[in-house]
Amino acid sequence: MRRVDAAADGEPGRDAHATGFPSIDKWLGGGVRRGDLVVLGGDVQSGKSALALAMALRMAQAGTPSVFFTSEMSHERVMERALAIEGRARVDDLRRGSLDDFTRAGVGAAAVRFREAVPTIAPFPPGGGIESMVSDIRRTLDTRVIFIDSLQGLAGSSRTQEEELAAAVRVLKALAIELDLALVLTCQLPQLQLDRADPRPVLDDFGVQGAVKQHADVVLAIFREEMYRPGYGVEGATELLVRKNRNGNVGYVDLYFYKQWMRFEDMLDPDR
Repeated sequence: MRRVDAAADGEPGRDAHATGFPSIDKWLGGGVRRGDLVVLGGDVQSGKSALALAMALRMAQAGTPSVFFTSEMSHERVMERALAIEGRARVDDLRRGSLDDFTRAGVGAAAVRFREAVPTIAPFPPGGGIESMVSDIRRTLDTRVIFIDSLQGLAGSSRTQEEELAAAVRVLKALAIELDLALVLTCQLPQLQLDRADPRPVLDDFGVQGAVKQHADVVLAIFREEMYRPGYGVEGATELLVRKNRNGNVGYVDLYFYKQWMRFEDMLDPDR
């Protein structure tokens, strides 16, 4: 009852960690919760890795210890993306060093903030399988939120990919409960059918023998209309669909995606 009363007074839940996106946190009852498996899915180049990294960066700035495991990028590439996201700069311009004074100041300010608080970046080679990932997670200390980018990078060679990835989802859910961690997992959509009337992702699009649909506590899916219907809607407008929420309602969140910076912003808090 003390926890209930504290929540009524506006205090954040003790088992929830804010993502830094107020609209998302509102839907999830304060943020991602310990013991939960959150799956963030999207089509190729929809921005799922960028959104997961943005959450990790905002959590670190808020003092929430987190680890960002990635099979998609090296440590250097992740930090390039982080500077692009937080400094509002193009990655190509960062690599060439062709920044104007205003952008250079923004990137420099982001670098200073990273000196004080940044998630642990942990690249892992694809093909190592779920056992290797579990060992890596168990070695993390004082971590509250784990990000894994992506599920497909956990495929090994012992079974068919569908079977292995389905098993990985089940293992990660059990690990979140055992270690009392919030675990955020990005995922491609192998069953996405672009020729249907409404291309918005649904739970069945996550595939892997229905493991995401069955075992995840929260399932989020990115939908950007401009990817499928060029010329329609607003460029950059993004729906983050809450397709499953074991402890709350489903619906969607309005985000905006600055493709040139790989940066998502909450439509309710665009200047964060």
